[in-house]
Amino acid sequence: MNILLAPMEGLLDFALRDILTRVGGIDRCVSEFIRVTDQLLPERVFYRIVPELRRGGLTPAGVPVRAQLLGSDPSCLADNAARLAALGPAGIDLNFGCPAKIVNRHGGGAALLQEPELLARIVTAVRRAVPADMPVSAKMRLGFHDDSLAIDCAQALASGGASELVVHARTKAHGYRPPAYWDRIADIRAAVDIPVVANGEIWTVDDALRCREVSGCTDLMLGRGIVTDPGLALAIRFAVQDDAGAALPGWLELQPLLHIFWGLIEAHIEPRHRAGRLKQWLNFLRRRFPEAEEAYQAVRTITDSRAISAWLGIDPGEAGMPLAA
Repeated sequence: MNILLAPMEGLLDFALRDILTRVGGIDRCVSEFIRVTDQLLPERVFYRIVPELRRGGLTPAGVPVRAQLLGSDPSCLADNAARLAALGPAGIDLNFGCPAKIVNRHGGGAALLQEPELLARIVTAVRRAVPADMPVSAKMRLGFHDDSLAIDCAQALASGGASELVVHARTKAHGYRPPAYWDRIADIRAAVDIPVVANGEIWTVDDALRCREVSGCTDLMLGRGIVTDPGLALAIRFAVQDDAGAALPGWLELQPLLHIFWGLIEAHIEPRHRAGRLKQWLNFLRRRFPEAEEAYQAVRTITDSRAISAWLGIDPGEAGMPLAA
């Protein structure tokens, strides 16, 4: 079983990738998307979104990171993929699932699921542009308005040369509303001859086990569920291995990680956004840990990052220390 960490714009960036891979149980990450429109991006853009490129494409814990591209022009995507591949990511992923209105309005993300032929052209162009040993994978939803083209889209991605397909088991129209339709992943899996990874609405170990059973997929991708419970990947792995005695991180074990997370935010995020990033994560954590509710309420109205550091008990001289290159 492989467990992947999902790309989520505005949430699962390099900082949370660093923290969650330190906890363990994650085999691979995918970065949040790098948006490609009509130009060849400078290297600094790739490094900004995927700073792990400076570490051989690995998080500080040694977990590989595939860099994700989003766009709709096969030629421009191919050119950018070639430049990105030269920087040494663990692979290149293509985004065909983003439901954001502004992205879809410009023909990117899930909007492309209305054009299977274009999907095939994009993957073919990117596959040809990068070294043969560089994995090229894709992430899709079940469709845009509905799932009537789900099989066609999956087959188009496979025929274009994708080595792996992650399927978020909802359409763009579904957004993030439950349920996730894992049975449709099983249909896709039966229609293609490449590995398929199941994604969507996996919040608990029971969810993961049911998803594996219904979808038929061995591999899973976790998103909001593991942001809420950083030990989820480990818990799933222990359950599959029937390791009932294995220890999982609790709130106490998360305290050092909160400090590391804040150090990363202090070092790399603009001051006006720093407090919001901590509150965002605590807002997820409070669904799992009662102590996180107390923490969230304590910082809810704080906007000054120095006050956050004081609340965390971090020495002012240490604030802003770059904990990851």
